Amino acid sequence: MGLRICMVTPFAWSQPHPVNEHLAAARDELRTRGYDVVVLAPSNRALELAAGRRALRKLGREGTSLDGIVALGPAIPVSRRSRMGVPLGVRANLELALTDSFDVVHAHEPGLPSLSYLALRHARALTVATFHSTERLAYPPGRQQRERLLARIDALTAVGEDTLAAARRRFPGSYRLFPHGVDPAPGGNGAPTKRLIFEWRADELARARVALRALRDLPEWELVLLRTKPLAGRPYVPLAVRGRVHVRTAVDPDSRAEALAGAAALVPAQRGLKRLALQAQASGVPLLDPPGSDVQPELVAAAMARLAESDEWREELAARGRKAVERETVSALGDALEETYRSVLRRRRRPAAPSDPLADRPLVLCDLHMHTEHSHDCAVPVAALLDYAEAQGLGAIAVTDHNVFGGAREAVELAKGRPLTVIPGEEVKTEAGEVIGLFLDEEIPRGMSMGDTIAAIREQNGVVYLPHPFDRLHTIPDAESLHRHLAQIDVFEVYNARLLFEGFNDEALRFARKYNLTMGAGSDAHVLQGVGTGLVRMRAFETPEEFLISLRSAEILRRPKSLVYLQGLKWVAQARERRKAAV
Repeated sequence: MGLRICMVTPFAWSQPHPVNEHLAAARDELRTRGYDVVVLAPSNRALELAAGRRALRKLGREGTSLDGIVALGPAIPVSRRSRMGVPLGVRANLELALTDSFDVVHAHEPGLPSLSYLALRHARALTVATFHSTERLAYPPGRQQRERLLARIDALTAVGEDTLAAARRRFPGSYRLFPHGVDPAPGGNGAPTKRLIFEWRADELARARVALRALRDLPEWELVLLRTKPLAGRPYVPLAVRGRVHVRTAVDPDSRAEALAGAAALVPAQRGLKRLALQAQASGVPLLDPPGSDVQPELVAAAMARLAESDEWREELAARGRKAVERETVSALGDALEETYRSVLRRRRRPAAPSDPLADRPLVLCDLHMHTEHSHDCAVPVAALLDYAEAQGLGAIAVTDHNVFGGAREAVELAKGRPLTVIPGEEVKTEAGEVIGLFLDEEIPRGMSMGDTIAAIREQNGVVYLPHPFDRLHTIPDAESLHRHLAQIDVFEVYNARLLFEGFNDEALRFARKYNLTMGAGSDAHVLQGVGTGLVRMRAFETPEEFLISLRSAEILRRPKSLVYLQGLKWVAQARERRKAAV
């Protein structure tokens, strides 16, 4: 496909780590398929840091694209209990790196306060998130922060069934299960020797003691206590078997492959390295991990004795392992990545054609979101709204009352003969948030699903307009609903003049640019003084089709007024209406 992919890891590239092994396998496989893959990572190696600084300088000064491994800065300890933020200099390097022309930014293990989390927050490209561990899903802590993060992720993926289940609970959404990405050791396993591999963990001593005792009854066999975790401690070896027990350390794929070569079987740790077990199976080394051995460690001794007695059983276990690991290979991982990237790229709309068929039309100012006295929270008469809009120099307005269509219908009738175009609309509250239908003919009932509401707008040949999509003080769709209906949204509101926090508008603008969405703006006025505070300057239009064509080249105009002032006017008007109703 020739895409440029940016992969981000929070773990130091200069040190072995399972997440980096998965990423390296994915990178190498994608490169063989014609992809351009850049890895952004921290590092503690001086040469990598210096090379990273040079690459970033060339990107910033000369626009030279990044290549290979780019070290953004020194690594810091990262865990679910980490309170240390990413250093400011590393953040700046990450933001600079993400200005490169990537098609997809793929962040690994983003549930930590780390580079991966920040990459998803700041990426301008389409994004993929991959979770690897059930223990690294604690960040961000707040529900609203997680919703904001999910809105910026285009594909959620996880490695391993347990991680998938945990990630779904913490970050709800539609997930794809990724293979681990392992291949057999170079040269295969070869003829098995009478040597067993036992993955050592200091917190699983019971199983280790049982295995060492069982070795006494297997005089011709050897046992390798394999440490796959840095600083794992040195196990105690009883004197009776000391000559047949060896302690080795293997924290990277090559050293693990060397240790597995010729082994008769592997006894994996209960909370051990998953990639070790898969690498063993792919190399034809069977696993000795009888069910229930965590409660009854003696089952490990029984499995060792049976393996020593029966070559046929060993071959059966090895065949099962090879079969089970077929779906975890690097090739399977490459297929899954390609399918994921293809699905993500379909979300981005193609840029509009540069030609403008409405170029000969005059420019008009249009406010696409406002209310009248037909809304429950507004007291502005329709006639007064039209007069005020004309006085402000507006050429078109959209009347979008809450869950009623009477105001829009009245505005259309009163606007006949005026130089003001009225778009009849309605702001409908759905089960998943509010949606505006423009160019409607009749009222749409509230309370339906977002999909049914959009379908009802379509039935009237209306335009689907999503208002204040990230204003968490309004009822808005969650991230999954937003992405699910993204292709059905005609206009995305990137400026709403009535929002309390400007950051909500900025987030909407970033989102619309990311997916090449048609942008809109409106005042969301509930009082006359608010009309025209949010506008688009666009070519005059007559039909919904011309309206959408004109919006593609429209200019967003911001004319904000004090929200306290406008809200105060609204409360005063509502108080007057209540007094009139009481009389």
